Amino acid sequence: MINKQNLWFLTLFSLIMVLSIYYLTMSDDTLSTLNVNSDVSDATDVVISEENDTLVALRVSEEEALIARMNELEEILLSDVATLEEKNDAYEELQSLNKSESEKEAIIKLIKEEYKLDSVVQIENTSITITIASTTHDAALANNIIRSVQKLYNQDMYITVKFS
Repeated sequence: MINKQNLWFLTLFSLIMVLSIYYLTMSDDTLSTLNVNSDVSDATDVVISEENDTLVALRVSEEEALIARMNELEEILLSDVATLEEKNDAYEELQSLNKSESEKEAIIKLIKEEYKLDSVVQIENTSITITIASTTHDAALANNIIRSVQKLYNQDMYITVKFS
């Protein structure tokens, strides 16, 4: 009896085999025209984005700290010895962390869509630090990013833009 998993495996394996045979039987002329047509250097609208090592390190350390703090708060929430007030404080802080993370994602998305730049965002109370992956340190770009981010908030925020 053939179950769904085996059926999917056979289907995908057959597809891969057919494509492999097709590729092997193609003539050299067809392959060379495929390679010429796939040249990316002529395209003007292609943006090549490589993440900066600094951004990756910042993102990883920030995520590790966030996960550690969330685990601590969850332990307080699930603890039998914690008081009701401690559990309420832990729950409120957990909600605050989730809200902060959604704000960070919104800012990162805004910068990616408007300026086509990779970034890491850190938010603490009314302070926002944005680290941008860019080789040029442009004050006009930083001002534009600050204005764009400030539009997301009703109150004045202290926004810092750093380039790495």
